[in-house]
Amino acid sequence: MTLRMAIYARVSTTNHGQDVTLQTRELEQFAEARGWRMVDAYIDGGVSGAKDSRPELNRLMADAHKRRFDVVAVWRFDRFARSVSHLLRALETFNALGIAFVSLSEQMDTTTPAGKMVFTVSGAVAELERSLIVERVKAGLRYARSKGKRLGRPPVSVDALSIDRLRSQGRSIRDIADELGYSRSRVHKTLGNR
Repeated sequence: MTLRMAIYARVSTTNHGQDVTLQTRELEQFAEARGWRMVDAYIDGGVSGAKDSRPELNRLMADAHKRRFDVVAVWRFDRFARSVSHLLRALETFNALGIAFVSLSEQMDTTTPAGKMVFTVSGAVAELERSLIVERVKAGLRYARSKGKRLGRPPVSVDALSIDRLRSQGRSIRDIADELGYSRSRVHKTLGNR
C-alpha cells in the first residue's frame, strides 16, 4: 500500500528572500525515494512559528482528523513548532489518529521502529515534565497557604437587597447586571441562593 504524505513548511518572512522551496523540494524528493504519494502541501508563508495557531497548520490538523493522509513530513521541527510542548501535543494527536510523523533534518521517522522508540521516549519525558510541573505548583500552593496567603479570586461583595428589589420590579437579569455592574451569572447565583 502506498502511503499518502502531507508536507508542512513555513517561513517567517517572505520579503527577505526566505523561500519554502528549499523545504518542499527536499521533502518531495524524500517522498519519491520512499515511494510515497504526496497528497497536499500546507505552507505558511510569513507566519511566526511562535504562534500555535497558523492558517495552514490549522488546516493540516483539521485534515489529519479527516484522515486525508498517512504521514506528515516537515523539514525541521522548528518549522512545525517552536515549543516542545506544542510539538509533543501535535505528535500525540497524530499518533492517536494513526498518522506517522517525519522530520527530515532531525531524522525522526515514526514509520520506523527506531523513530517510534524516539517518539515514545519523548512522550515519556514530556509526561514526566508535566508531572514535575504539577508537583511544583502544588508545593508552591501548600507553601503559600502555610504563610497565610489567601488563594483564588478575592471575594465579591454583592448587594443582594438591590438585586431582589430590581427583580421584584420585573427587571431582567441582564438589566440588573448592567445597572449594578455584576455579571449575569453573579445575579443568577445571588437570586438562586435566596
